[in-house]
Amino acid sequence: MDRRQLLRLAGAGLVGLAAQPLLKAGTAGAIPIGTPAIRGLVPELFADPPRPPDHSEVIVVGSGFGASAAALRLAQAGSRVTVLERGLRWPRDPWREIFPADMTADGRGLWHQQSFTNITGLPVGPVDYFNGVLDTTTFDNLSVWRGAAVGGGSIVYTGVTIAPDKRFFDLSFGGRLSYDDMAATWYPKARSMLRPSAMPDDVYASPNFAHSRTWDDHARKAGYDPQRVDGNWNWNVVRDEMSGRSRPSATVGRSTFGNSNGAKNDLTQNYIPQAEGTGNAVVCHSHQVSSIGAESGGRYRVEIKRLSPEGAVLETRTVTCDRLVLGAGSIGTTELLMRARSDGSLPNLNEFVGAGWGTNGDAAMTRSLGPMSSGPQGAPCASRVVDESGLPLSVENWYVPGVPTDLGFLGTLGMTIDPLRGSFGFDSATNKLTLDWPKGGSRDTVEALRAVQSKMAQAGRTLPSAEPFTRDVDDTFTAHPLGGAVLGDVTDSYGRVEGHPGLYVMDGALIPGSTGAANPSLTITALAERNVAKVIADGS
Repeated sequence: MDRRQLLRLAGAGLVGLAAQPLLKAGTAGAIPIGTPAIRGLVPELFADPPRPPDHSEVIVVGSGFGASAAALRLAQAGSRVTVLERGLRWPRDPWREIFPADMTADGRGLWHQQSFTNITGLPVGPVDYFNGVLDTTTFDNLSVWRGAAVGGGSIVYTGVTIAPDKRFFDLSFGGRLSYDDMAATWYPKARSMLRPSAMPDDVYASPNFAHSRTWDDHARKAGYDPQRVDGNWNWNVVRDEMSGRSRPSATVGRSTFGNSNGAKNDLTQNYIPQAEGTGNAVVCHSHQVSSIGAESGGRYRVEIKRLSPEGAVLETRTVTCDRLVLGAGSIGTTELLMRARSDGSLPNLNEFVGAGWGTNGDAAMTRSLGPMSSGPQGAPCASRVVDESGLPLSVENWYVPGVPTDLGFLGTLGMTIDPLRGSFGFDSATNKLTLDWPKGGSRDTVEALRAVQSKMAQAGRTLPSAEPFTRDVDDTFTAHPLGGAVLGDVTDSYGRVEGHPGLYVMDGALIPGSTGAANPSLTITALAERNVAKVIADGS
């Protein structure tokens, strides 16, 4: 924090509030609260989970965007579907604090880890070892954020639900997939379920989104044309927060660890209950899949561990199915396939498994010395800007996670169409996935985003960084892991795994590292809708 910023904070009476806790480790309130306290706050988490049958017609691994879409459509088609989800099933409540805040995280927020560094660079912890909703998987040189709950990534993402521009889509998919087909049929089908919409004017004009209006103003001064983006938010619940009819969540910068009151229209409010409503689908939470393999007679074997809320293994079982759908996300699906190839459980997997992986060109950016408001920053994104002056990219108006009030920081999420791709390996000695990713990530992504960040900073008379909180451009993490079982390489053009009839990939592992400078949730959902429709139509 430089002298000018300290003076401004002092003038606003915020030095004691902001500078001390943030600079002294950012752990105020982030301490182990203990399982009894979590049980008292959210007793539903300790309910006994449904047990999967010994044999299912279809098993779906995971419950994120692709998995949930596949589960619903297969159940509607009459198949008996068992969904295996490692995470817990979280309730919603307008007044209870189901999920913690970024700055006061506890075990409810983190999957099997006792500390966490958020994208502002602030450490959080120690916290309870628990089956929390966010898994930050650490590889050499990169941290990958992914969901661990019924609803998968929809619980922890920031809600932007958009399709890429056609020219960017074609750059990313390289002819593997028809944009016209996706735009005519599958994007609309996914939208009809998720029901995203742009931030309403009254929400945009409210005090909690002063940072969004400032960001847009600076973008215009820099010569850009910010466009509203669709978000998967229930704006009426957001209005309830603003009017005092619900405990604040989305309006006070909560999203990374979930929204307690259902402000985010996650998959537990659409695909998943509709799948269960068919009577043909059961969601078995707290069941972690450890390995898969082919059985004689065309069946598949699935090894599972039933977990306690604290992560202890209560039971191990082997179940079987006629058809197996992998929807555990790019990391989870790729790990299962890599392990099966390593130990010979799926003997016909080809050499492309683990290749073509990317971060969607993700990077987080923070500017400082902007105007301060008296309240916190709301989490939903209002707008984005597209830049094609160099590496094609988009930048989105974001909040700054973990900062308790608006201190003049302006957050941005950037996504580039970067050709950098990593590849996975499997270490049989440790039984873990490894990732070949260069130290320092992609210089092209960093420099392209830094140019836009600096241009907006200059136009808005802000500082293009927020040291010591975060770097100006941070690409040491990704919340959008993509690839590892790429469409047309590991699978056919509809997600059917080559050499293994009845085995399918229906998640972000299919996407070749980028969704065209756009958040991938809508594309993953639409692609799963497309693929599963073909599987059902063909009967295989």
